[in-house]
Amino acid sequence: MPDFSDTLVDRLAAADHVSVLTGAGISAESGVPTFRDEDGLWEKFDPQELANVEAFLDNPELVQGWYRHRRQVVEEAEPNAAHRALADLEALVPDVTVITQNVDDLHNRAGSTTVIELHGNITNNYCMDCEQPAETKAVDTAAQEGEPARCKACDGLIRPDVVWFGERLP
Repeated sequence: MPDFSDTLVDRLAAADHVSVLTGAGISAESGVPTFRDEDGLWEKFDPQELANVEAFLDNPELVQGWYRHRRQVVEEAEPNAAHRALADLEALVPDVTVITQNVDDLHNRAGSTTVIELHGNITNNYCMDCEQPAETKAVDTAAQEGEPARCKACDGLIRPDVVWFGERLP
């Protein structure tokens, strides 16, 4: 029986298309905390206060502040060997698609070309009313000042471009 790694390399080398599904574990080595393991963020924080539309509408300052903190963690993180290996796979396989549950942008930063972010991207924001993109710096400044970030075009609330509990995947 051939070695598993040899078989995998042979199959990848012969493939025209490869899709890879990743989740929180791939970014944990980069220092991005996971949500659901025994030391996960949801063990320390209540997701019903931070990750749903109702919580956001009740206390946008709290939710925007939470995501400001999460963005800082993600911005300080660097893609790890697993992120880079998936990006490097593109040299071997003509069409590689990374499908991730992560919102941390590390696959893109590692150089993967086709990344589908099922739960969104924490580095992006948009207006809940007119859906115009919003600059993260303005959102973070408002959060730092304890004010809700508002859209320059329509004065609607700005939210992170992530999927919250109770929302459908895009």
